[in-house]
Amino acid sequence: MSRPQEPHRPFFPFGNPFRMLSSKGSQLSPRLLSLLNAFEDALAARLRKLNPKDKYDVLSLAWMKLAMESLCETHTDIKTLTTELDLPVTDWDEKWIDVYLDISVKLLDICVAFSSELLRLNQGHLMLQCALHNLESNTSEKLVRARSSIDSWRQHIGSKNPRLENCKSILDGLVDSLSLPKVKNSAKGKVLMQAMYGVKIHTVFVCSVLATVFSGNSKNLLDLDVANTTMWVQAFSDLQTNVNGGIRDIFSQRKFTALKELDEVDTAVKNLYPMIQDGTRPIEAEAFSNSFSDLGRRAEKLSQGLDFLTKVVDGFFKIVLSGRDALLCNLRVSDTVADPFPGSNGEQFVR
Repeated sequence: MSRPQEPHRPFFPFGNPFRMLSSKGSQLSPRLLSLLNAFEDALAARLRKLNPKDKYDVLSLAWMKLAMESLCETHTDIKTLTTELDLPVTDWDEKWIDVYLDISVKLLDICVAFSSELLRLNQGHLMLQCALHNLESNTSEKLVRARSSIDSWRQHIGSKNPRLENCKSILDGLVDSLSLPKVKNSAKGKVLMQAMYGVKIHTVFVCSVLATVFSGNSKNLLDLDVANTTMWVQAFSDLQTNVNGGIRDIFSQRKFTALKELDEVDTAVKNLYPMIQDGTRPIEAEAFSNSFSDLGRRAEKLSQGLDFLTKVVDGFFKIVLSGRDALLCNLRVSDTVADPFPGSNGEQFVR
């Protein structure tokens, strides 16, 4: 089936994008309204849960893990809602399919970028482990090796990840998809599209924050205008104001390297490094022991946080990939459309 290419629509150039939900002849039945309300209630609760108690929390691996887990839950909910709506893929409008497939490909790309950064940070942890191992020794040779490992860690952490540099263009592409496709003569379709709108807003917001924290660059931070007809609009507005405002305030003070746990390790390294700079055992043994132990604790905390977040990003990737593949499978079975992305089966995912 042919698909004419259409230019990107401006970001919400029209009024209320959901006014058609109550238009004449398309009133939602009590069952459909209940399904939509349940979905939006859950999304609102999820967004409220992400509100950080302190502005610095959003730069932590713990908050990033919580945010990605919330995305997994929202994307799982939309799959469940689609099943409960019992809306066959053959009844989907072509534009809905186009938007869904386009978003899924962009999300797979951004997952690859996040995964590559987590891998890079874990590689840095190995350098720290090598340094800590050598610092346990009393020999001058081992101290020199430890100093060399720390130098390598500093250089590695200070380098740029080219995959992260692409996040801005991916995020811009996701923003272009936020406009709501029109739905005609299908109450179920309208419910699905309104729910999908919530999924897209939640997804773009979380991905923009993670891209900002990973890169240390506020250019990836997005301020999204949302329709005021959803049950989760206030929860999202509060979350976006708190998170984006907090990040911009922190970045303006240049107090952090962005990722909180990484900054803590960097501080510990700066305290320890002068003690071993000349390659001899420090005279102040107690101060050295305290700094050594502090670096070990902070490095382990960073490593555990990276491992937990890696698992969640991996899980989100699989959810997006399975949803996309299920749609394409149904489309093939219905002989409606061929796979427009041949060969994109997730094999490129960096684990």
